[in-house]
Amino acid sequence: METTKPKILYVEDDVNLGFVTSDNLKLKGYRVVYCKDGKSGLEAYNKEHFDICILDVMLPEMDGFTLSKLIRNKDKNIPIIFITAKTMKEDRIAGFKTGADDYITKPFSIEELLLRIEVFLKRSKVNTSDNEISTQFTIGNYKFNFADLSLERKKQKSQLTLKEAELLRYFCINKGKIIKREDILKNLWGDDDYFMGRSLDVFISRLRKYLSDDRSISIENIHGVGFRMDIAGK
Repeated sequence: METTKPKILYVEDDVNLGFVTSDNLKLKGYRVVYCKDGKSGLEAYNKEHFDICILDVMLPEMDGFTLSKLIRNKDKNIPIIFITAKTMKEDRIAGFKTGADDYITKPFSIEELLLRIEVFLKRSKVNTSDNEISTQFTIGNYKFNFADLSLERKKQKSQLTLKEAELLRYFCINKGKIIKREDILKNLWGDDDYFMGRSLDVFISRLRKYLSDDRSISIENIHGVGFRMDIAGK
């Protein structure tokens, strides 16, 4: 039985770039739905199931940030990659705040885009053959299940994004240890440049908010070094 190829929602208002990139992705076996503006991108998303979204930031009708927020409201798990022509760091941080998992800057090579797509699709398929200790954790009063990207306390369940879950699992595995900032970035983001560092801060803030109902849990900033997750009394 033939395996269904992953489906990509690709939203880009530069028609020439859009068609060239779509054709290249299709040649690699992906199913691609290409839209030229944010509004049609949202309509396509609401009609079909996608495995990953690639969104340009500057779009007519609805910008990429707004589209990303609306997609994230419906699906916490789908990987979202932003494409941006801008070098303004504020735009990149804004992208991460709306729920994006990564970004790629124009001009980019199709090889680079393919690599990023493949990385996120592999991460989305959580390895269920891992033993339980690597996918299920107790964090204070919370139960964290990496396999379904969930964090539960007193029957209230939060659905994490893939990147949030990866970061929380990294803290769980290294609980009580000081983790160097550069090690987190290289292991989870693949790079430790300034922009990735700022995005890490955004995700740390999200985790603190998720865990805020249990005051015994802390993710401490170790100045000039990195972070440490502690659970009082544990």
